[in-house]
Amino acid sequence: MKYYSTRSQKITANAPEAILKGIAPDGGLYTPMDFSEMQIDLKSVLQMSAVEISAETVGRLLPDFAPEEMRALIEAAYAGKFETEDLTPVAKVGDAFVLELFRGPTSAFKDVALSVLPRLIVASREKLGVKDEIVILTATSGDTGKAALEGFRDVPGTRIIVFYPDGGVSDVQKAQMVTQEGGNVRVCAIRGNFDDAQTGVKNIFADDSANGWAAKSGARLSSANSINLGRLAPQVAYYFKAYADLVLTGEITLGDEVNFVVPTGNFGDILAGEFARRMGLPVARLVCASNANNVLTDFIRTGRYDRRREFFKTNSPSMDILVSSNLERYLLLASEGDFDLVAKLMRELGQNGVYDVPQSVLEAMQRRFSAYCATDAEAAETIGRVWREHGYLLDTHTAVAWTAMEKFRAECDNGCATVVLSTASPYKFSKDVLRALNGSAPEDGFEAMDQLHRLTKVPVPANLTGLRGRAARFDDCIDRDQMNHYVQKAVAE
Repeated sequence: MKYYSTRSQKITANAPEAILKGIAPDGGLYTPMDFSEMQIDLKSVLQMSAVEISAETVGRLLPDFAPEEMRALIEAAYAGKFETEDLTPVAKVGDAFVLELFRGPTSAFKDVALSVLPRLIVASREKLGVKDEIVILTATSGDTGKAALEGFRDVPGTRIIVFYPDGGVSDVQKAQMVTQEGGNVRVCAIRGNFDDAQTGVKNIFADDSANGWAAKSGARLSSANSINLGRLAPQVAYYFKAYADLVLTGEITLGDEVNFVVPTGNFGDILAGEFARRMGLPVARLVCASNANNVLTDFIRTGRYDRRREFFKTNSPSMDILVSSNLERYLLLASEGDFDLVAKLMRELGQNGVYDVPQSVLEAMQRRFSAYCATDAEAAETIGRVWREHGYLLDTHTAVAWTAMEKFRAECDNGCATVVLSTASPYKFSKDVLRALNGSAPEDGFEAMDQLHRLTKVPVPANLTGLRGRAARFDDCIDRDQMNHYVQKAVAE
C-alpha cells in the first residue's frame, strides 16, 4: 500500500515508513488515496469484539502488517488499560447516543489511538531495521499530551517531548502531564497557544529534514499528533464499533445511515469518520462542532479558511485551535487527488493566513459535512440542561458537540440516528462543569472535582483521583522561538 504526501504525488511511503516519519519531508501528511481495498463487511463486524473491530479496521488501513501481527499488537495495546473490554461504549441519552471515548487510562479519547501508536512505532522500527532512537515530538492542546506520555512511557527505543500552551490547559490536564512518570519523557510549556506549539513542531521537522541534526545523534524524529497516520488509523475503529452497537441493540437496522457529531479542533477525529465512510460505513452526515474558535464552521459553510482572527481561550481548550492540520488530508481527498492544489493552499495559509477552495471542493465537502459552533455560555447551558433532563454529565467539549447536534436538528433534521462523540471525562474540566451545574466553583481544580462528585455521584476515574498532591517533575517554560533549540539540546543529550 502506498501513502502519498498531501503536497506531492512523487513523495510516497509504505505504512512503517509513514508511521516512523510522522510527517512527509515536504511538510505534507501521508494519506491513503484508494479505499477500494479497505472495505469492511458490516455484517461480520456485528460478530466482533471491540478489539477485533480495531484489529480489522486498522489492519485494512495499514496492510503492511499481517492480520495476525496486527491482532497481537492491538490486543497488547488495550489489555487491562480500559475500564471496560467494550473500550468505547455507547450510552443512550434522550433520543440521541453518546459514544464514550474517555474510558481509557487518561480519561480522554486520545487513549484509543495512543495506546496503539507506540506499538506500531516499535513494530515499524523492527520491520525497517532501524537502530536509531525514535524521538516523538508532540504539541498538545490538553489531552494528546498526557495520552502520548502514558503510551510512550518507557517504551524501548523511544523518547517523547510534549509541548503545551502555558495557561491553555485545565488544572487537571496540566497536572496529568507535569507529574508524568517514565525515564524517557519530557514536558515543556510554551508561551503561546496551541497553534504556536503545533507550528513549532512542524518547523522542527522541517529544520531537521534540511540539516539532519537528529541523525548525527543517532535519532529520528516522529510525531504522536494525528498528523501521524499511525495515530489516525485506530480512531476509525470506534465509528464501526458504535454503528455495530446501535444495530445489536435494535436502535437501527443494518444498512441504515447514521449521523456523527464530533467536537473538532485539529480535524483528526472527524477525518477518521470520513475514512470510515469511505471504508463502507453508512454515514449520513458528519457534523463538525466548534467552540468560539470557529474557523472550521466558517470554512465548511463558505469554502474560505481564514485563521486571521482573534484567538479565544475557552472552557473547551482541546478545541482552541485555528490551524487544523488534518484538514489537509481531507482537501486531497475532496479534490480527488489534486496535489498541486493542496500544496498551493498550504502555501497560501502559511504566507497569507487564508485560502479559498474551488467550488467543486466546497460542494464535495458540503455533501457530507455540516458545521455548527457554540459559545462557552451555550455549552454551559447544555451541560446543566442535559444533567437535569437526562441525568447524564457532559464535559465541556462534548457539550459543544451536543449543542451543535441540537442546532443541526433544528435546521435540517434528516431523521437518522445521531451519535455524539464524547471526548473526555467531565472531571478533567471539573471547575467549568461544576459552574455550569450550580453557578460557581472553587479555583482549585481538585476541590472542584470533589464538589462535582458530591453533587452528581458520577464516579471519578481512578487515574484522576491519584493526581492530587503528586509532585511535579517538569516545570520548563520557553518562548515559542526556543523550541528548536530545546529539542536539539534534548536529542543531543
